[in-house]
Amino acid sequence: MQEVTLLANIAVALVMAFVGGLIARRIGLPSIVGYMLAGIAIGPFTPGFVGDAEAIGQLAELGVIFLMFGVGLHFSLNDLWKVRDIAIPGALGRMALTAVLGLSISQLWGWTLAAGVILGLAISIASTVVLLRGLMDNGLLNTPHGQAAVGWVVMEDLATVLILILMPALAGTSGEFAWQDLALTLLKASLFVLLALFVGTRLIPWLLLRVAHTRSRELFILAILAIALGTALGAAELFGVSLALGAFVAGIVVSESPLSHQVGADLLPFREAFAVLFFVSIGMLVNPGFLLANVVPILTLTGLIVIGKPLLTLLLGLLFPWPTRTTLVLAAGLGQIGEFSFILGQTGVMLGLLDHDQYSLILAGALLSMMLNPTMLRLLPVIERRLRSWPALWRLLDRHGPAPIALEETLSGHVVIVGCGRVGGHTSTCWINWDCPIWSSNRMPSASRD
Repeated sequence: MQEVTLLANIAVALVMAFVGGLIARRIGLPSIVGYMLAGIAIGPFTPGFVGDAEAIGQLAELGVIFLMFGVGLHFSLNDLWKVRDIAIPGALGRMALTAVLGLSISQLWGWTLAAGVILGLAISIASTVVLLRGLMDNGLLNTPHGQAAVGWVVMEDLATVLILILMPALAGTSGEFAWQDLALTLLKASLFVLLALFVGTRLIPWLLLRVAHTRSRELFILAILAIALGTALGAAELFGVSLALGAFVAGIVVSESPLSHQVGADLLPFREAFAVLFFVSIGMLVNPGFLLANVVPILTLTGLIVIGKPLLTLLLGLLFPWPTRTTLVLAAGLGQIGEFSFILGQTGVMLGLLDHDQYSLILAGALLSMMLNPTMLRLLPVIERRLRSWPALWRLLDRHGPAPIALEETLSGHVVIVGCGRVGGHTSTCWINWDCPIWSSNRMPSASRD
């Protein structure tokens, strides 16, 4: 009977998430908004079916692991380095300024110092999923401005990993900072990362190639899941670091394999499915009655995210030699918070740094900011025209000139083969096509990361 209850919870959560995501996309909102609203609908604070928050929450842990594994898998130090002049000072600078503003507001509300720090950090991180969707919908992803925004959010993701490492040390403080706990936490995390990178980068790519030579797609997918989950759990049990950090490092290790693109393709269904359950579980924590009773704090927090963060970005654009259009894209695209803010807040609740009501404020701010962000991106051409109508203001903003961001030349000498006929089946490609007849032949195709 217990298994039936679990299956019922999963089925209802996925069906409601599908309906909510479909409606959200229909009206031009990110799907995440629909998933969170589905969680509110089946949560304990609304009438009707009440899902098992604990069971869905445990499944949502898999969503966190797969999300962080995907971030590590697609992380590229070279891509970040190309936009380092914008991403590194911009991301770190705005995170620090936003965290200070969030902490200041929390002190006016009477929060503890630790809770205020978590609030400030949570609202300083933009959603990678929402940003990428917004850039794609507005044709900005492959522009220099979009690449700068992606590098910026990757830098924020890296900072989030470091924050997750330090949070247990923060939770252990009582009145004064526990430097010994901090040093021990950093030492354990460093040992894990060094061991994973030194041993894992030699063992995991070799293992994946051996599994691929078996020509069994099931074994290859099983190997991916075992690496992602085994590394995350092993890191937590043996080194005391978070599941998120373990999954992130596992993704970096697997990215060194020539089969990393195929890993990403095979992992995608699992990541998307469990990420949906993660967002549903987040929505189940939201109490609509509490939100209605705290409209002013919610609007204040949302204003800080939607208006304050873009203004801080514009301020940084005045200090650094960034093109004005790039600054505007950064201001509009990053004026929201999302999945990693949820992970930080959830970790804060588990460590006793936040209570559920405080976490609900962060969730409400995230939900409203994600709903407003697509409109901000669509208004970019209008905002730019208005700014150009004030020559003095435009000259101030654009005084550094429209110098393009230095990006690598586009790839050349590459061939993309679509299909798997007689010619394609005997040609080495960048992807492993498991349904290709060549996998049933006696010859193993070579693989490349290009």
